Amino acid sequence: MSTKKYDFLIVGAGLYGAVFAHEAKKRGKTCLVVDKREHIGGNTFCKKIEDINVHAYGAHIFHTNDKKIWDYVNDFVPFNKYTNSPVANHKGSLYNLPFNMNTFYKLWGTKTPAEAKSIIDEQSKKYQKKQPQNLEEQALSLVGEDIYFKLIKGYTEKQWGRKATELPAFIIKRLPLRFTFDNNYFNDSYQGIPIGGYNELSGGLLEGIDVQLGVNYFKDKIALDNMAHKTVFTGKIDEYYNYEFGKLEYRGLRFDHEILNIENYQGNAVINYTEAEIPYTRILEHKHFEFGQQKKTVITKEYPLEASTDSEPYYPINDDKNNNRYLQYKNKAAKDLVIFGGRLAEYKYYDMHQVIGAALAKTKKLFDN
Repeated sequence: MSTKKYDFLIVGAGLYGAVFAHEAKKRGKTCLVVDKREHIGGNTFCKKIEDINVHAYGAHIFHTNDKKIWDYVNDFVPFNKYTNSPVANHKGSLYNLPFNMNTFYKLWGTKTPAEAKSIIDEQSKKYQKKQPQNLEEQALSLVGEDIYFKLIKGYTEKQWGRKATELPAFIIKRLPLRFTFDNNYFNDSYQGIPIGGYNELSGGLLEGIDVQLGVNYFKDKIALDNMAHKTVFTGKIDEYYNYEFGKLEYRGLRFDHEILNIENYQGNAVINYTEAEIPYTRILEHKHFEFGQQKKTVITKEYPLEASTDSEPYYPINDDKNNNRYLQYKNKAAKDLVIFGGRLAEYKYYDMHQVIGAALAKTKKLFDN
C-alpha cells in the first residue's frame, strides 16, 4: 500500500484555504493546495494593470474589531490607512454613505441631528402601523421615503434581481442611521488595504507550501484525494455532493474593467449608482484604494446577475428554501471525513476577517486539542 504524500489536500487557494495551509505548516503538517483558477487568493486576487492593483473580483476592504486578526494579517504585509467612504449617485446628485449628517444635509438641508431625526420619524411613522411583509415595507418603516426611494430601492433591486416588494423583509433587519458628520462606512477599529495589494497577503500565507493552479478537483477527485490523508474543501458544498439535494442559489457579478488615459476619474474608490435604470451597481476606481498617483487610472463597473453553474457565485441567497437545502448538505457533511470551510462550503456570506477567524478556529480545534 502506497504512502500518501501530504497530510492535507486543500481545495481552494482563497483566504480560508491559505490560512488553513499556513497554520498546518506551522505545526509541521504537509499540504497540497489546488485551485481551478490560474492564481492564488480567490476573490481577493489583484491584477496589476498600469501599475495599479485592480481588485479583479470586486472591492475588498479589510476591516475588523479583532486586534488578533488585524495583527495576524499585518505580520504578512503592512496595511495602509484606507478608509472606506463610498458615495451614492442618484440622478447626478451625490450623497455620502453610510446614511449620516452629510447625507441628511444634502437631502433636506438639515444642520442638527434633531432636525434630521424629526424628518425621518415623520416619513417613517405611517409605515410602522403594520408588520412589514416585504423589504420595501421594512425599509420604509425604518428610514422613510426619501432615503428609501433615492438610495435603497433601485440599488437593492439591481443587486437581488427582484422587486423590493418581492424580497423578504428580513434582508434588511436594520438600516444604520448615523447622526454625526462621519463618512467612514465601517465602525470597526481596524481598516485598510494591504500595501502592494492582496496578493502580498495570499503569497505570504502560502509561502513554502505546494500549490497547483488550473486544477479542476472534480475532474480527478479520486486521484487528488488519494494524495493526502485528509481533504479540506472550500468550494460549493452542493457541487461536492453532486447537487444531491438540489442546487444552492447565489447572486453573481460581472466586472467590466477599463483603462482610462486620465489621472483621476471619479475622485473616490467606490461610487454606487442607485437608479434602477442604470444597469451597474457601482464603479470602482482602484488606484484610490492605495492612494495611487499613476498617470492613468483603471475603473470597474459591477453588474449583478443570476449566478449559473458555470459562473462564479458571490452572494448566497439565504432565504428559507436555500437555508433548508443547505442544512441537508450540512447534515451529510457532518458524517463525512472531509473538512468543509469558507463562504461556499458553509453557504454563508463572510467578510475577510470572518473567513480568517473561521480558519484559525478550525485549525486551533484540530491541532491544539
